[in-house]
Amino acid sequence: MLRSSSRFVRSWLTAAAVGSLLVGCGSSSEEPANGKAKPTARMEVTVEPIKASTELTDTNGAKISLKKEPERIVCLFALCDDILTELGIVPTATNSALLAHPDFLGEEKAKEVDIIPGGFIAPEVEAILSHKPDLVIGLGDTHGKLAPALKGATTFWAMQPETWQDSVGYLRDTAALTGRTAQGEKAERTFRTKLAAAEKTPSDKTALIIYGSDENFGVATPEGDVAASLFPKIADYPWKSRGVEGSYSLEEILAKDVDVLFVETLSFGDAEGKLSEKLAGNPLWSKIPAVKNGDVHEVNSEAWAKGRGTRSLGIVLDEATAALR
Repeated sequence: MLRSSSRFVRSWLTAAAVGSLLVGCGSSSEEPANGKAKPTARMEVTVEPIKASTELTDTNGAKISLKKEPERIVCLFALCDDILTELGIVPTATNSALLAHPDFLGEEKAKEVDIIPGGFIAPEVEAILSHKPDLVIGLGDTHGKLAPALKGATTFWAMQPETWQDSVGYLRDTAALTGRTAQGEKAERTFRTKLAAAEKTPSDKTALIIYGSDENFGVATPEGDVAASLFPKIADYPWKSRGVEGSYSLEEILAKDVDVLFVETLSFGDAEGKLSEKLAGNPLWSKIPAVKNGDVHEVNSEAWAKGRGTRSLGIVLDEATAALR
């Protein structure tokens, strides 16, 4: 099994998966006895006004204080790029490939944004500071270790999103800090409206999101995966976390009669090829109804697994609802 939770694996996105074929992970929660996802509260479309401020306590309880509205922002993970794009801001430098997505800057314009060397796990501090950033935004459980090295030279903001509500909260916080309040409210409203429309006509099909680079892959659960946190509103999504060491057996997966399968192929080192293609020859895999019926969808992992913001989640909703019809 994967030894780590969904939050750990999908935030680091470089940890090699080990163990048996299909595994589920995330925070603790019990699965309903009938195997069906519990009904969720209806989406509230109303957006509260955002007030500009250079000092605030963010959605996760961290206090952020800036001398002025930040103009030069360095992103160390994709949620930052997502949020800035929604606010009409281009990061000074980034550590993700999300901006190359056609619904963001696109490949050509994305090339104009400098890339921080060192990779996702260990971005180079000297390179970060060379851009003279007013604000550096990273993923808490991955980049928090950089805080001491950046202290005194810039402000480091550690985000830790686990659900779509967290992502909306960080969008609002960033809009307040940058003074882009109208853009933040518009982005939130657009996302909420899209999710509200999707949940009005939920699919009765059973869906599953898996991620990984080879036959050892994980199951995304709503408790610790932002994209998966949308699915109980739009489909039958019976995948609940079993804790840090929890896993789903292949037999259990087969028993759920998965109708639609979404696959996020994550690249690790020299790994090449799509995850679904690597699993195509496995006789157990081939018994899953979605596989037998040709309803397996390889999705863009930059948006589905890494983006986590309202623009990426809008892409997830568009593609998921189309496939679940």
